[in-house]
Amino acid sequence: MNVAWFALSPWGWFVLGGILLVLEIFIPGASLVWLGIAGFITGLIGFAITLPWQAQIFIFAVLAVLAVIVGRRLSPAQGEASDRPFLNRRADALAGRILFLEIPIHGGVGAVRVDDTLWRVEGPDLPAGERVKVVRAEGAVLIVEPADQGTPTA
Repeated sequence: MNVAWFALSPWGWFVLGGILLVLEIFIPGASLVWLGIAGFITGLIGFAITLPWQAQIFIFAVLAVLAVIVGRRLSPAQGEASDRPFLNRRADALAGRILFLEIPIHGGVGAVRVDDTLWRVEGPDLPAGERVKVVRAEGAVLIVEPADQGTPTA
């Protein structure tokens, strides 16, 4: 049986590693990255020592399994709670806060100040200075209602 076409060179492993890394861009899932890294390491080993194709494939297989295991440990777990759950949803973090109206609500639209930012609000018509409670956020607009008596949180 002619196995010459199985003969792999270190450059072949580099090409395979590169292809796997490029495929990761189009098929995201963070698993092809680790296989690509295993291909590159196999190529480096191939430059260091000459190995038959069977040994190269075995080394690649072992490195691929190890790389995937290491990659899984380094990657955050799916559904894992973040220490900053509202990082990219700042408006959602304002739900439940009591704020003062900076601009009165007329025709259902007004504004409140949160720190150094003026936020658009929607709710029932109320005068400026009135306390409102943020019910929810719809995009960058806060939906508010009149606040109960108590101390403000902002």
